[in-house]
Amino acid sequence: MADVSARGELVLARGEGAYVEDESGRRYLDASGGLWFCNVGHGRQRLAEAAAQQMQRLASYSSFGDLATRPALDLADRLATMAPMPDACIFFTSGGSDSVDTAVKFVRRYWALLGRPKRGVIVTREHAYHGMHLAGTSLAGIAANRAEHGELDRYVLQVPWDDADALESLLADRDDVAAFFCEPVMGAGGVYAPPPGYLERVRDICRRHDVLFVADEVITGYGRTGSMFASDRWGLDPDIVLTAKGITSGYIPLGAVLFSGRVAEPFWSPAPAPVMWRHGYTYSAHATACAVALANLDIVDEEHLVERVARLQHVLGNALARLSSYDVVSEVRAGVGLLAAIDFTLEAKAAGVPLRVLAALRDAGVLTRALASGAVQVSPPFVIDEDGIAFLTRALATSLEVAGGSDSRPPASGLLPDITTDEGVDAYDDSHYLEGRPPHHG
Repeated sequence: MADVSARGELVLARGEGAYVEDESGRRYLDASGGLWFCNVGHGRQRLAEAAAQQMQRLASYSSFGDLATRPALDLADRLATMAPMPDACIFFTSGGSDSVDTAVKFVRRYWALLGRPKRGVIVTREHAYHGMHLAGTSLAGIAANRAEHGELDRYVLQVPWDDADALESLLADRDDVAAFFCEPVMGAGGVYAPPPGYLERVRDICRRHDVLFVADEVITGYGRTGSMFASDRWGLDPDIVLTAKGITSGYIPLGAVLFSGRVAEPFWSPAPAPVMWRHGYTYSAHATACAVALANLDIVDEEHLVERVARLQHVLGNALARLSSYDVVSEVRAGVGLLAAIDFTLEAKAAGVPLRVLAALRDAGVLTRALASGAVQVSPPFVIDEDGIAFLTRALATSLEVAGGSDSRPPASGLLPDITTDEGVDAYDDSHYLEGRPPHHG
């Protein structure tokens, strides 16, 4: 963002709800949720108090061996009951990239424990983002993220992001695949929701070929898609779930890997000898981070924020759909939770339109960023309201015009599927927002 950063650093000083302020007191709508993470919004005194209270007792301690703290145990129990698979076991990390590395090492050790060490290949998808550590960089489906880092993990294969047949064909010809890593909704790669039936089919393919299904929910976990986990929304029953970001709403770094009881069992088996898994981090199960996570999840539950996302997805998606009328816009991808992207034509990207849009947005009082695809990210805190969405939409329209776009086409209609609320949740009357056509995912 040379045309933005050339002005000097934008130093942020405060935040409240869906908004942040810089040192001069200028207010901005946080359209990216920090970096996909600030689910409960900024300035939550309750989370600061949870951290302070725990720090005054015991900030943290090693969780190696049989050592534990009460917040870590309580959080593990809570996540196990929330997990989208049965009998879940929890391993804490310091963030999403740690969670990815943990899962890569785990799946290879898992097959070795079962006497099948040849199963070491990881399959990922084009456009995929799986963090910035060495394992995640190797798994990346974003070419720029892999470039110029030397030789990476050679035991990684990729398939097209939306082609279940390609995965079926690959697995039919190999017996050395350990796991398939899959973001239910691709985030940094461009905010690509799954084509209808895709996730359910690839999950079934993995089952039939005895390949572990790893759902990377670092972005989608803890409510971002309108369900607690995207795996719940699509009924995936994953073997492993990777999480971070929304577990604390970014107030303190923490990640968690959720293992199904089935895949965790070999690590607990007493025969032929106790298993030592030589893996862990200095700050695994950090007591203060776990205390903040518990308070954060309390807020999510008490304020019904997941249900709020489920209803606002329609408001956001249909508001943004109007921007498809601009000639520089190739596609508006929206309709799954509070996740969206405004993408641009190849000509507009070549002409630098995305960066000009970001600069104009900042001038209009909106902060966000460009994704790897060049699309503008939209992932606000869950506490955004209809007025905030309207402000965001107006700012985007103005910024498209400032960047040289022309409102010259009829807007796409009905980008959203008709998504029902979870059982037991009061229905929200959003019929006046819906226009009837399923989303375009191409």
